[in-house]
Amino acid sequence: MREVININNNWKFHKGGSGIKTPPKKAGKNWENVKIPHTWNNKDGQDGGSDFWRGKGWYIRDINVDIDFTQRVYLEFRGVSMLAEVYVNGAKVYTHKGGFSTFRVNITPFLKKNKATIAVMADNSADTQIYPQNADFTFFGGIYRAVNLIIVKSSHFDLDYYGSPGIAVTPIVNQDGTADVKVQAYLKNASGCMVRFKTAGTNKISTDGKASLHIKEPHLWNGTDDPYLYEMTAELIKNGSVVDCVTQKYGIRSFSVDAEKGFFLNGKSYPLHGVSRHQDRLDKGWAITKEDHKQDMELIKEVGANTIRLAHYQHDQYFYDLCDEAGMVVWAEIPFISEFMNTPTAEFNTLSQMKELIIQNYNHPSIVCWGIANEITIGGVSDELFKNLRALNDLCHQLDKTRLTTIANLGAVEPDSPMNRITDLVSYNHYFGWYLGSVEDNGPWLDEFHRMNPDICLGLSEYGCEGIPAYHSDNPQIKDYSEEYQAYYHEKMLKTLSERPYLWSTHVWNMFDFASDIRDEGGVKGRNNKGLVTYDRKIKKDSFYIYKAFWSGEKFVHLCGRRFADRTNETISVKVYSNCESVTLFENGEEIETKNADKIFIFENIKLKKGENIFRAVSGKCEDEITLHLTDTPNNGYSFTDSSVSPDTDVSNWFEK
Repeated sequence: MREVININNNWKFHKGGSGIKTPPKKAGKNWENVKIPHTWNNKDGQDGGSDFWRGKGWYIRDINVDIDFTQRVYLEFRGVSMLAEVYVNGAKVYTHKGGFSTFRVNITPFLKKNKATIAVMADNSADTQIYPQNADFTFFGGIYRAVNLIIVKSSHFDLDYYGSPGIAVTPIVNQDGTADVKVQAYLKNASGCMVRFKTAGTNKISTDGKASLHIKEPHLWNGTDDPYLYEMTAELIKNGSVVDCVTQKYGIRSFSVDAEKGFFLNGKSYPLHGVSRHQDRLDKGWAITKEDHKQDMELIKEVGANTIRLAHYQHDQYFYDLCDEAGMVVWAEIPFISEFMNTPTAEFNTLSQMKELIIQNYNHPSIVCWGIANEITIGGVSDELFKNLRALNDLCHQLDKTRLTTIANLGAVEPDSPMNRITDLVSYNHYFGWYLGSVEDNGPWLDEFHRMNPDICLGLSEYGCEGIPAYHSDNPQIKDYSEEYQAYYHEKMLKTLSERPYLWSTHVWNMFDFASDIRDEGGVKGRNNKGLVTYDRKIKKDSFYIYKAFWSGEKFVHLCGRRFADRTNETISVKVYSNCESVTLFENGEEIETKNADKIFIFENIKLKKGENIFRAVSGKCEDEITLHLTDTPNNGYSFTDSSVSPDTDVSNWFEK
């Protein structure tokens, strides 16, 4: 039977290739002891300067396995950035191009007495063959996801097929309410074998690795309301014995998108409102743990999102599992982003990464669409670009006939552009109210696009603005980077989006601040600060709570401005975000006023006394408290000033610089 052994521990690491013979036979004296997940850019990739180290890093460790001649040993890598070369006992056995997908290597022929020295070269250098190479996020190097040994019999579920889990499960909901679950196994050395498929109390024996199982009363996977999951177990039987077994969770659901009415799940309107997510963390880069993934999901659930755009690359399998379990509707995409590299090898790399994304994630019920590109027209359009995009779109439909394709277009793409006629769905990255114009421009633009293209399913794949928790203002303005302007912007956007049911999905950019070493904005180097939550996940900005008020059913009250503690105005307005019907405000223990409002409660003309003022907002069992100080001296730390930015110009986007 299959055995999976994690080998994250006991690796030696050396950054750089100087003085290293290829491949190294053993670690040098100056090599570090490291544990996977690991990256060499966890600090320099987040400090700005566009100078994070890009190059080769070497990893090495010994393994010792107990196998016989009927068994095979595979190395499984869940993520190595961006180019990986694998050596076993000095022999080069595999090269993988792509920093985000699982790949496996059959090392059985290279073992010596069941022992081996494994050497891995990870390279995040600039490379015109591998996407991405230019984007608004840091390309962290290293073996940053788990490494496993997988031991199987010579007859087994295929471990070589693009990192596949071994079976592909396709649930189909019938018009009579029943479901047929089609399943296909990918097999290796399976002559004379049979496969037994088992799910939902039924089973079927197959001689060709394919089967269809009927479920009379399926329990549907129904988003965040009821994300019910089934299990499909496949047993490979040879000479009457089970020689390999895999189990995959799946969900039974149907979905559709209407250009006028938006997204439907299981035949019912299900408006998609959610966030985008990058996978990095403060001082960790991409080398994050299961606990980090869990915390991210808990925060996304708390804000009340029901959809996640997993940008701009394939994420960890564990996070897709969490999406399935939480009922999140997912947009999954490849890093065909920003800069089109017009070469045959680069085009092949986009197709290869798309194959891995789809084949490895096919069974996740959370995923409803495959994203083929993001802002790929930054450098202009060409016939070669359209050819590459169409090839990706066709590949998606060839590999998966059950899901839709989408693209995230740059805001500058005109509504009548042929870029909007390639994929099944279209979304835009629009930043009216930050990079150009005002936040009020979003609605008219969306309406005009919809008028011009009534047959196109339109969404908003990115929108947002910077909000740095250190900066505050009584009169928030665009470009002041204040927490208050970010909250104001999102208040306006929530109203704009709620009035346009034709949008098939909307995704805030971003759920979390993330590293972008090219950036130096608002006095913060190396950071994109558009998150609703800070990079270290410790601060939920005020904007987090306006979304929670609109999206979440969990009753709460939140007093805004807790980090805007020092005030110089004797009379202020106090703002509360809540999904309760009424909120009562107390100041220094004295009841001030009870208000009824919809999500945003503003208490005006509140007098402050010198020194400390304690405010408490209460609605039933929900309450929140902040302390403000009336002072004669302004807190200069609340303002960001940059003499290089004119007050009558817009914030520059990263690629304009």
